[in-house]
Amino acid sequence: MINPVNNLSLDNYIVEKKSPDRKESLSFIEIFKESINKTNELIKESDKLTEAFALGKIDDIAQVTIAQEKAGLALNLTLAIHNKLIEAYQEIMRIQL
Repeated sequence: MINPVNNLSLDNYIVEKKSPDRKESLSFIEIFKESINKTNELIKESDKLTEAFALGKIDDIAQVTIAQEKAGLALNLTLAIHNKLIEAYQEIMRIQL
C-alpha cells in the first residue's frame, strides 16, 4: 500500500551553502529564486549592453555577444529546471491516482 503524499513542500529539502566566513542553509525554493534573479540580472545586463552598442556608446561587439550568450544560457538552464520540476510534479500526481 502506498500512502498519499500530503502537504508536499520543497522547503523541507535543505542545501548547505558554504561561504568563506559562514555556513548558511538554503531551501531548494530559495536557491531557485536566487537563480531566477541572477538570470534576470544577466538578461538586463545583456539588454543594456545591446542598447549601448546600438547607440554607438561602446564598440566592443565581443562584450555584447558574450553578455547575450550568458543571458541565453542562463535562461535555457532556468527553463530546463522549470520543465523538469513540472514533469516531476506531474509524475507524482500520476502515481497518486
